[in-house]
Amino acid sequence: MLRAFRYRLYPNQAQQAMIRKTVDACRFFYNWALETMKITYETTRKTLSWFDLNNRLVNLKEDYPFLKEAYSQSLQQAIKRLHLAFQHFFRWVAQGNEQPGYPKFKRRKAYRHSFDVPQFFIVNFFARCVKLPKIGMVKTIFHRRFTGKPRTCSIISTHSGKFFISIVVDDGKRPPPKLQTSSQTSVGVDVGLTTYITLSTGEKVGNPRHLRNALKRLQCLHRRLSKKMKGSCNREKARQRLACCYERVVNQRMDFQHKLSTRLIRENQAIMVESLNVSSMMRIRHLAKSIADVAWSQFLQMLRYKAEWYGVTLVEVGRFVPTSKCCHGCSYINYELSLTNRVWTCPACSMSLDRDLNAAKISS
Repeated sequence: MLRAFRYRLYPNQAQQAMIRKTVDACRFFYNWALETMKITYETTRKTLSWFDLNNRLVNLKEDYPFLKEAYSQSLQQAIKRLHLAFQHFFRWVAQGNEQPGYPKFKRRKAYRHSFDVPQFFIVNFFARCVKLPKIGMVKTIFHRRFTGKPRTCSIISTHSGKFFISIVVDDGKRPPPKLQTSSQTSVGVDVGLTTYITLSTGEKVGNPRHLRNALKRLQCLHRRLSKKMKGSCNREKARQRLACCYERVVNQRMDFQHKLSTRLIRENQAIMVESLNVSSMMRIRHLAKSIADVAWSQFLQMLRYKAEWYGVTLVEVGRFVPTSKCCHGCSYINYELSLTNRVWTCPACSMSLDRDLNAAKISS
């Protein structure tokens, strides 16, 4: 199986400058390739392949000498990312679903910057460093070791000024067979906003609301940033404080979701959860911030790959199944049930139902 391990990098000033140069070069080559493909298709109705764009890289380096400072294979991987974006776009168009959008130009002020190193990197656990092409030996904190063959790695630079490396490793193992399931080892999960998840066993896990709790601090830092002169050192310091605050919210959310998803995987042999159309739900203006704070898609993604690792069966219930409106006792569907009704009584069997607990039992 392929698994990814992420570690913190501590490059020196020269290495930081080289990483930023490589990021800028990859972003420039990506944007140039996207523009070239658009112009070529509009004029000749033909698409350029990955090899066609890579062959033009040699002449492009003569026109833009700063591209020679970056690792050539990292530039080629930027084109590979572009072609993957086109494949996802055309696949969604062919299926008739909501389009994820045509590939866009990468901005310099993105949330994070990264580039790929497909080969010729060396991981040294004893020296606590990673050797990268054209960058050298970079100090790395290995909080855990991996066993297997490293495939590729990605260097990530965040707005808070931190650097990370994500290494994809092939451990040589096959996914374990699915465990035998029963009603005692299966659980239904209903996600929500008031309570983060509700299990069919009756347990409810509260919503930690990481973004809401940090909102006052974020507003204060935004006001301080707006008062600083553009281009000044104080503005850069204020921007970095704001980025660190956002990063702390992201880390808190990731830690909570990892612990919760791991607990569900280890305690159950089958998990039933509803698949949600989060992108459409984000259009609800008065709920968009709360929906973004809970990050349901990220939580479901964790459940998917952890279920594959440990041989747990994960069943995703269709998004159009009325789990909240259907009584788990007599299967009566209450079409008049609104979102404000958290507890309702079934007209057919007179059973008092909790909306979230009923949805979890229907899913199971």
